Amino acid sequence: MFRQSQVLEGESEEMHGARSQPGCGLDRRSFLKCAVASGAALGMGELAQPAVGSPSEVGQQKQDDARFIVEARFYEKQKNLRIKCKLCPRECVVGDRERGYCGVRENRGGTYYTLVHSRVCAAHVDPIEKKPLFHYLPGTVAFSLATAGCNVNCKFCQNWDISQTRPEQIPASYVPPQMVATLAKQNGCPTIAYTYSEPVIFSEYVMDAADAGHEAGIRSIVVSNGYIQEEALKAAYGKMDAVKIDLKSFSESYYRNVVSGQLKPVLESLVTLKKLGKWTEIVYLVVPTLNDSDAEFRGLAQWVKTNLGVDVPLHFTQFHPEYLLKNLPITPVSTLERAKAIADAEGLHYVYIGNVPGHPSQNTYCPKCRHMLVERVGFTASKVLIRKNGCPFCHQPIPGIWNA
Repeated sequence: MFRQSQVLEGESEEMHGARSQPGCGLDRRSFLKCAVASGAALGMGELAQPAVGSPSEVGQQKQDDARFIVEARFYEKQKNLRIKCKLCPRECVVGDRERGYCGVRENRGGTYYTLVHSRVCAAHVDPIEKKPLFHYLPGTVAFSLATAGCNVNCKFCQNWDISQTRPEQIPASYVPPQMVATLAKQNGCPTIAYTYSEPVIFSEYVMDAADAGHEAGIRSIVVSNGYIQEEALKAAYGKMDAVKIDLKSFSESYYRNVVSGQLKPVLESLVTLKKLGKWTEIVYLVVPTLNDSDAEFRGLAQWVKTNLGVDVPLHFTQFHPEYLLKNLPITPVSTLERAKAIADAEGLHYVYIGNVPGHPSQNTYCPKCRHMLVERVGFTASKVLIRKNGCPFCHQPIPGIWNA
């Protein structure tokens, strides 16, 4: 069945391990009501396990699965029916009837297919602050969705049960792009968010749903690891209204040993997003003993200042032990405050502390007069004083997307 509860804002969002506040899920009745209104049918539950039973039942399973299979957009054909994936930096070379690292893209006779187009395994209505995006439509909610799969394997992943599975191994529902837009509108969401697992691996669906959303007056954002090739990034994330990137460390060894990825392509993605003019915020999950040194905090802040500018929001968030890193403690608040102090000293204007409800560094302050402009309590923007994209006290421009 369609997954509706206990999805966390995991490895790529604000609630790293804090299980007290899962997203506001749609109950089955509400979801079905929206689906009926959109004129589309749902496949509830038939995808949880490989088909068993009579030949007719097996045939029906394959027919249902076909709804999710669309030719991939980012690959090259090679000799002997092999293909080279051009979606992420791994550039998997995939033989016939084999899949790439992410497990959701398959070579069938020399043609590469995504197996997760419209194959939604999780959907919630979430506060935008939970992503976290602090300079994008504060106080609003986003219709948030995911498919199975990921192109890295973070040892601290909170949603490993969907990110580290193949699509056949987890219940899912058929939610085509037009239905996504309808559900967002009917749930009062000005935004669709592609999140929870890793949107890179369902880029075709992201693109099509974003187009459908924009036609309906609904914006799109992506919560991503940024581990994507430039051409694919421009095509998919070029359709986004805002982007949140997980910069998991400022160390290649950390990316290699903890993330199973690379740092350099993520930094290149951030620079490309800057060139595209996309509103971008960065989250850095601070993991005790692994990426919490002063040198790394300083290097990160200096790189952001030099390559992206002082106005890009940087969120230092608290780690909670989960998945393959249960042996480490929760990040001390003092460590997060030290990281913020270093970034502040390097001249960054908007440095936040995440996963620490009630901390004053969850609020937004004017970098010129220091008045508080956005007050946040948990995932709620309780007070927003920004007017005409600026500070009402000293008229300093405050970068972001503040108006719907």
